[in-house]
Amino acid sequence: MIEFSRFELANGLRVLVHEDDCTPMVAVNVLYDVGARDEAPDKTGFAHLFEHLMFGGSINIPEFDDPIQRAGGESNAFTNSDITNFYCTLPAENIETAFWLESDRMLGLDFSDKALEVQRKVVVEEFKETCLNQPYGDVWHHIAELAFEVHSYRWPTIGKEIKHIEEATLEDVKTFFYKYYRPNNAILVVSGNAKKEQVKALAEKWFSEIPKGDVPTRTLEQEPIQKELHLRTNVGKVPVDALYMVFHAPGRREEDYYTADLLSDVLSNGNSSRLYRRLLKEQRLFTQIDAYITGTIDPGLLVIEGRPAEGVSLEEAEAAVWKELEKLKEKPVAEEELRKVKNKAESTLTFSESNILNKAINLAFFELLGDASVINKEVELYEKVTTAEMQKMAQRILTKENCSEMRYVAEKEN
Repeated sequence: MIEFSRFELANGLRVLVHEDDCTPMVAVNVLYDVGARDEAPDKTGFAHLFEHLMFGGSINIPEFDDPIQRAGGESNAFTNSDITNFYCTLPAENIETAFWLESDRMLGLDFSDKALEVQRKVVVEEFKETCLNQPYGDVWHHIAELAFEVHSYRWPTIGKEIKHIEEATLEDVKTFFYKYYRPNNAILVVSGNAKKEQVKALAEKWFSEIPKGDVPTRTLEQEPIQKELHLRTNVGKVPVDALYMVFHAPGRREEDYYTADLLSDVLSNGNSSRLYRRLLKEQRLFTQIDAYITGTIDPGLLVIEGRPAEGVSLEEAEAAVWKELEKLKEKPVAEEELRKVKNKAESTLTFSESNILNKAINLAFFELLGDASVINKEVELYEKVTTAEMQKMAQRILTKENCSEMRYVAEKEN
């Protein structure tokens, strides 16, 4: 049970506090309600670019990491399709350092051509290294475009094209910042050896004078129901062929998200899972296979990916996967099998909430979803899933008309 208190500043900044005096440390997490899904189709990769820009210096602080490190802490961040999240951990007696730093970069970044150029080069190099120069690195560019026709999940977080970052102007950057990086579009969570009264005083001192912004109402196009198989084959310089099959699945705000999550675990979570045991260990059709859900706020994807064994064609591999999926639709999962994946889910949740940083990150995300207290109900929500609901979910989403399939074929040498 994660106990927490909540208050809100006049400028709209939501603040949550989880008190834990069993640790000498404190975690400070700031979540901004902006991700790749909020970008324009011709200006993608901006949320990820800002993850880097936010460490490049602000109005009063030329280098973000130095004060944190001098205070005995460390900081980092991550961006995905839905959110941009910044966090740090440091000794509790130095908590004000984190408030000073986070408030200063929320107030205003170092908007200069030099700062933009430095971080632009970093992001461009990351794009080249992870997407263009790495085997299978561009696979999510293909999958996202294949699975989504109108929703802005149709490009990955790093951006659709490298030129969108290369051509970003200082005016583009300023516009994006003042649109989304405002206190009324952020959630601050403090977890660890701090009291609510202390956090409230610090929040008022460092954040209350930052003006709220005119944050736009999110009006994303909803993805229509897919009615036919989407298929793409890409030939590239990869070691071996690879198969990717993705199915539209519930988003995080839907209660049957938990059913879809357990369904992916039945398929591939551990050595006793169906795809791993039957297709890799017993039939030896794959050398690697996995299944998972993307866990996005809006309806996302259940993903199956694998690399066929030597001598096994992609067609044979695909047929074997479909055979296993049909079994899930024809016959309910056994109670014992469902119990096993529920136990694993509970164990994963318990582990993920074992330290103050994870608690801070998770509390911020559930607050964004609409109710931070749901963090204490997740085990119950998994526990409620029945074998009949699992079968219905399989019948509903594991169909050919709901599938987008990407075949990555290894380029043959001359």
